[in-house]
Amino acid sequence: MSVAPDTSLVKSAERTVRILELLAASPGRLTVSELQERTGYPRSSLHALVRTLRDLKWLDADDAASAFTVGPHALLAGTSYLDRDPALPHAYQTLEDLRAELGYTIHYARRDDAHVLYLASREARDAVRVIPRVGRRLPIHLTALGHAMLADLTAAEVDEILPDQLESYTEHTLTDRAAMRDQLDAVRSAGWAFEREQGTAGIACIATTVAYRIPATDAVSCSMPAKLAEPDEVERVAEAVVRHTDRLAATLRRAGIR
Repeated sequence: MSVAPDTSLVKSAERTVRILELLAASPGRLTVSELQERTGYPRSSLHALVRTLRDLKWLDADDAASAFTVGPHALLAGTSYLDRDPALPHAYQTLEDLRAELGYTIHYARRDDAHVLYLASREARDAVRVIPRVGRRLPIHLTALGHAMLADLTAAEVDEILPDQLESYTEHTLTDRAAMRDQLDAVRSAGWAFEREQGTAGIACIATTVAYRIPATDAVSCSMPAKLAEPDEVERVAEAVVRHTDRLAATLRRAGIR
């Protein structure tokens, strides 16, 4: 006799993950009322889930136990993902080599549906204000990393991935789908992506994919002050990023990493 699946357990798991993702994306703590407003979950079950997650140290509460953020055990899970990824030990050396050659900040990221997830970073040698990127998740249309990975997909696949409304982060963010298609055509033609202040004011980025998977899931980028992104410097940076990233992709393929 077959046993029907316990959908309540599946629902609880889905709600737990949703709570953790909301808190991880929030710049500050959220109250139960704010979580309920954003999720629509019944208050009684939300209270029980939050209390359980706090007791298990997946959530951290303020002194009044009225507002919450992710807890230390969430870090354990995230670190475990990084520790077990077979591509990252090779990628770390590429990031070091690129920073040594260019002097700018270098990122390694992976596509996560309609987002890019930052897995590793090396800050510029003269960085004064360091904003940690590892573990951050940004909409894919904002970044050169995202453009590089989207350009490796078909037009139909891009349309399926991108949301109906492309959120604007700066006055330069591409929010028009036709303009985004033109941008991706330019990436395919050049072999690398370039964006100026589309995701962050004052910053320009050059990126290319790590072609050890088809289509590519990973990319490397170089971030630089937008005021320095003159044509000659962009070409110099793009050549270095493509050269080092091609070498990384060949290393990963030889190692049998897919």
